[in-house]
Amino acid sequence: MSSRRTGFRRTGFRRTGFRRTGFGRLGLWTAASLAAACSQSGLPTATSELDCGLLDRAFLADGGVGRDGIPALSDPALAPPGDVAVTGYLSDPDRVIGVEIGGEWIAIPHNIMYRHEIVNLTRGGQRIAVTYCPLTGSALAFDRGPLAGVEFGVSGLLFQANLIMYDRNADDSLWPQMRGEAACGPREGQALDRHPLVEMRWDGWRALHPESGVVAADPADHVSYRINPYGSFYEDPSNPDYLGFPIPRSDTRRLPKERVLGLPGSGGAAGSGAEPPLAFPFHALEARGALWATDFRYRGADAVLLWDRSRVAAVAVRPVANGRRLTLAVDEDAIVDKETGSRWTVTGLATHGPLTGARLPIIPEAYVAFWQAWAAFHPGTELVLE
Repeated sequence: MSSRRTGFRRTGFRRTGFRRTGFGRLGLWTAASLAAACSQSGLPTATSELDCGLLDRAFLADGGVGRDGIPALSDPALAPPGDVAVTGYLSDPDRVIGVEIGGEWIAIPHNIMYRHEIVNLTRGGQRIAVTYCPLTGSALAFDRGPLAGVEFGVSGLLFQANLIMYDRNADDSLWPQMRGEAACGPREGQALDRHPLVEMRWDGWRALHPESGVVAADPADHVSYRINPYGSFYEDPSNPDYLGFPIPRSDTRRLPKERVLGLPGSGGAAGSGAEPPLAFPFHALEARGALWATDFRYRGADAVLLWDRSRVAAVAVRPVANGRRLTLAVDEDAIVDKETGSRWTVTGLATHGPLTGARLPIIPEAYVAFWQAWAAFHPGTELVLE
């Protein structure tokens, strides 16, 4: 395979700005510097009364690396999971983001996302952007098709410590990742369609999807991709420090950097039938055992939360296969449906029994993030588990 043509040596760790800038020099983003950056990017300048009313300026920040200082990738080379020549930068506990696009499963490791944050993919007529913000621990995938295949890049700006994407192809609108809609520029207020994804340990992914592709890296960059440049930021989930970046801290029901699987609320005014956001905390899920399944309701329809402790994976699915409503539970160390006795993986694939090969639809709005960031973007969240 031609991994040297993917640009990893050109856009890898050495030139992303992490060494050059360092977290010690990351400063707060003022209204004046925001206006200057917007002027450079084609957005309105301060003299034209910059209008970014969807964002509270108190929580805007400069990430310290500049536009494309963290270089997004587009259609990087892929390799089979067993091709250690170009996947040797991964170890079993590393987390990967899994997406199905164009009929194939692709794994994008956090190791890659620490230094690139966005991967624009085109497969089988589908165009999506897989995004990850290391500061907020949030992985989301968006459908680029309705936006004429817009390619997203890393703006270098943050809102509530969260990645702000920008439109590389046309109008330079700014898109805070966890908002899922443009907050500044000509597309202000336009929401992005979500694409379903899952997240788990690398060894767990290999076992479930040995046929998938994984982002390949030039062997010369393996040492760099093995290093988490955020270091101790990830090591203590109880530490509320976000490296000096402003983020609301009013909801302290869970540890700041505990992972949760969250589902945004349905919107609408109070009393209008709107549903609150939901969150399943990982520490509470770990206490449920090796495998777990529980029913809940989301946006007016049945849903099931699937948990696999060995893979550190939580996935929200619709319990319907082949047009049939299923009842899922754990029985004899397996997730099974009571109607047919078929066995299911945490990603909603039937591997044994009458429904072998069937899939449960993954809810595209569900994603994993750190609790403090989730609560900041989704106030009023209902904790499904305590």
